[in-house]
Amino acid sequence: MILTDIHCHILPNVDDGASDARETMAMLKKAYRDGVRRVIVTPHYRRGMFETEQERIQSLHLQVKRRAARIGSDGIELYLGCEYHRYSGMSKDLKRGLRPTLAGSKYVLVEFSGLDSYSKIRAIIYELTNAGYIPVVAHVERYPVLAEHMENVRDMIELGAKVQINAGALLGKQGRRVKRFCKKLMKEQMVHFIGSDSHDLTVRPLLLRECADYVMKKWGKRTARRIFVDNPSKIIGKR
Repeated sequence: MILTDIHCHILPNVDDGASDARETMAMLKKAYRDGVRRVIVTPHYRRGMFETEQERIQSLHLQVKRRAARIGSDGIELYLGCEYHRYSGMSKDLKRGLRPTLAGSKYVLVEFSGLDSYSKIRAIIYELTNAGYIPVVAHVERYPVLAEHMENVRDMIELGAKVQINAGALLGKQGRRVKRFCKKLMKEQMVHFIGSDSHDLTVRPLLLRECADYVMKKWGKRTARRIFVDNPSKIIGKR
């Protein structure tokens, strides 16, 4: 099964991900060995913390894209995205192109603070869906108001949001409680995407193949294909 990673921090020296071009290429080669053939790079955008100029990000993306295409016999397709840290007025900035959506689609990767109330999360989701976007809530397992209240996750999905969990979380790398929550989401068929959220090769590595194998073994090939192939294809626009 050919995998797609919709969430990673692989561009060099633009956020807290890959520190330089050498680490970027090492991460991409690891992804290729693991069967990943499509990657949406999602550098952070967070006011006052991660505000790398978009022109620089676009330039780096094109450079890395050319090199990624030459990896192995068939290369990796690289697409540009962004991981937005939530703020009111995001939809207006998206409309004017401040930062990109996921691969030029209507899907927007958005993260929240662990201290956010559900009413704040709900308001951002409503703002985005009302503006015609499809919010993909990054690493849902990190937010207590969701992890401790499944009804909020259901409500969020009913509003039009999509759920993304991290591969490491489902594999138990963040502890038993987090894994238990992720497995419950899987059982309820409430997971739309699993991303690597990889930042490096050691502390926050790419674990997509290991996770895909786990999903296939636990929930079957159809579920694995939906999460790792079919749903990402709805973003990228091809299979």
